[in-house]
Amino acid sequence: MAKKLIDIMDTTFRDGFQSVFGGRVLMDDFFPAVEAAKHAGISHFEFGGGARFQSLFFYLNENAFEMMDKFRTIVGPEANLQTLARGVNTVMLDTGSSELIDLHAKMFKKHGTTTIRNFDALNDVENLKYSGSRIKAHGLNHEVVVTMMDLPPGCKGAHDVAFYEKTLRDILESGIEYDSVCFKDASGTSSPHKVYETIAMAKRLLPEDVHVRLHTHETAGVSVSCYLAALEAGVDGIDLAASPVSGGTSQPDILTLLHATKGTNFDLGGLEVLKILTYEEVLKDCLSDYFIPPEATAVSPLIPFSPMPGGALTANTQMMRDNDSLDKFPEVIAAMREVVERGGYGTSVTPVSQFYWQQAYANVMFGDWKKIADGYGRMVLGYFGSTPVAPDPEIVKLASEKLKLEPTTATALSHADADEKKSLKYFKAILADEGIDLNDENLFIAASCGDKGITFLKGEAEVNIRKNDSINKGSKDMGGQYTVVVNGTRYNVDVVEGHDGEVAVTSATPAVVAPVAAAPVAVAAGVGGVEVHSQTPGNVWKIVASVGDTLKEGDPIMILEAMKMEIDIPAPQDGVLKSINVNTNDAVQDGQLLATMD
Repeated sequence: MAKKLIDIMDTTFRDGFQSVFGGRVLMDDFFPAVEAAKHAGISHFEFGGGARFQSLFFYLNENAFEMMDKFRTIVGPEANLQTLARGVNTVMLDTGSSELIDLHAKMFKKHGTTTIRNFDALNDVENLKYSGSRIKAHGLNHEVVVTMMDLPPGCKGAHDVAFYEKTLRDILESGIEYDSVCFKDASGTSSPHKVYETIAMAKRLLPEDVHVRLHTHETAGVSVSCYLAALEAGVDGIDLAASPVSGGTSQPDILTLLHATKGTNFDLGGLEVLKILTYEEVLKDCLSDYFIPPEATAVSPLIPFSPMPGGALTANTQMMRDNDSLDKFPEVIAAMREVVERGGYGTSVTPVSQFYWQQAYANVMFGDWKKIADGYGRMVLGYFGSTPVAPDPEIVKLASEKLKLEPTTATALSHADADEKKSLKYFKAILADEGIDLNDENLFIAASCGDKGITFLKGEAEVNIRKNDSINKGSKDMGGQYTVVVNGTRYNVDVVEGHDGEVAVTSATPAVVAPVAAAPVAVAAGVGGVEVHSQTPGNVWKIVASVGDTLKEGDPIMILEAMKMEIDIPAPQDGVLKSINVNTNDAVQDGQLLATMD
């Protein structure tokens, strides 16, 4: 009997990079490996979308559309190039307007995409209708998705086979046009038995010729077993990655599955071990300079208690490294269980996984439920659609009070379309004000990436990647000029290598904070008796008050950015703002003095 041919999508250059490096890999560094993958016989790639869209603008100072064009040139016109979209969120954490959702499909078709895998983290089919229609309208293949995970122990009400069957039936009854169906487990927490039963259910329910796929991660250590179970249940395609960005938080390795299916009736894409081995050697050489976080290669038996997606885990730990708060990682992971339980069981995949993470981070840094993260709060209030089960009423009430928003049952898309600041007209005006060329690409970049997209388009973006040489240099050569904070006060210091180095010695006076044009900072001559300190590491995003202002308790002084959250720094009492001790864009530490009042 002939073996069943299983389609293999290589996720290395999208999900693999996201899972291991938080998406921060420069295109010229990895393009030789794309060429090697092509020569190894791979013709189906995940090459963009998801977090690998924004990350290029945020961290790499690269244009994602340019990367996609060059990728297509390397692999040729026949390859199936796939991207990931988050339903009405497209490639963002927030809901896009109808105009933006249409522009997303148009631009991704223009820049080499063949297929868009389209999911909604809440499994709200309403969020897949319009986004799916625009994908098809622009001539792309639409892979519609049911998102999966296992609930933390003791939880029930969603994420069993019956729930996935209901979701799939809702998709079929909605009339959404699709070309294939994917079951996507971004946290890798589904058990092999549930995977088998789910795929078997889908194969019974769907027409015989419908292509069914499974996507999972190795994060919890069961991905190979899940893929083998899916193959036995009749799955038609699976997603794999190449070493050194396979396993751990990423997909299982191509070589591992080739080995695991020896002697079976499955042919994994006609791929040959020695050719894949050569490809992986090229990829390893391409990435040899990159720092691989230890957590990216680890399998954690605790992940089902969280659950934290592989693709989001390292992105968050990289941000924690940037903010010098990585020591809080175990506490945040532990705090996620309650956040998932009380939030309505949305699947832990972007953007919901980010909402879970931000709320868990807030609970650790500020105290349990003292602060409601904006995304999490709007999710439980209904602004991203319907959660699989009703969120905890106490959390809904708290979110409504903290965010000053009423719960809603209107669709996420209707809210976005009613928001003028999500219209293309709004972003066209921004491009005109900034003197940036108005074209579809620039418009989508501005609308999907916000201020950071504008920074990129103005040529002011910076590269923020972690390579071994820069890390090693930082640990061996500490010479230079630095600013240090002692008990909340900033000092300028000069550091030289070795004992008795020559350095000018001056009195240890506080560093002068220079004003910047974007947000002038005035430090009053007199310092107030009430100090305002940061409660978390982060960066100063915006200063909204000025020295001398009379403030009421709770009035915002400034806004920090940490873990993709905007964190208000409020006045602790009624009084006069006497000093502001930081500048816009400054990195601040936990407990650092930010301002004083009288």
